[in-house]
Amino acid sequence: MVAMPAVEHPLSEGSLLQAFLELDTPLGSKAEFIEGEIVVTPPPDGQHEGAVSKITKQFFRSAAIDLDIAGVKGLITPGGRFIPDGTVVPADRFDHLDPWASAEGVLLVFEVTSLNPHKDREPKRMGYAAAGIPCYLLVDRDAGTVTLFTNPEDGDYITTTKVEFGKPLDLPAPFSFTLDTGPLR
Repeated sequence: MVAMPAVEHPLSEGSLLQAFLELDTPLGSKAEFIEGEIVVTPPPDGQHEGAVSKITKQFFRSAAIDLDIAGVKGLITPGGRFIPDGTVVPADRFDHLDPWASAEGVLLVFEVTSLNPHKDREPKRMGYAAAGIPCYLLVDRDAGTVTLFTNPEDGDYITTTKVEFGKPLDLPAPFSFTLDTGPLR
């Protein structure tokens, strides 16, 4: 992960956001605007992408509703502009959205930690909660845990359920299935 270097004359947040929106990132990298900072993340490693795939498959196979999942959907949140590893919505919700869209209608987002896990653990969690996203699922590869954050209120989630890799994690309605975290080990 690479943060933009400080400039001698700091830009206003609006100017920095405009620079972010015009940024041309290297192929395979993603740029996010997190708490007023431009963060560019290089392409993920295989273990990261394997975890994303394992989670996505379970949603498609087991969720109680028809849904869509995007791995590169830009979301506008009060904490910035984030690109979750997975954005879960009711089927066909993505069809007419702009590249950067509001989080309205998003049911769950998930992140798999990578080079800077702090961003996933705190600023992104709080941004997703402030945007009113009902569920945030964090796969923390360093800690060997999966945490489900629910019930957003006052800029954070008030309910947290954490399990170690290998333990089952019950997901609430409308998903209504038990996530198998064993494959994430």
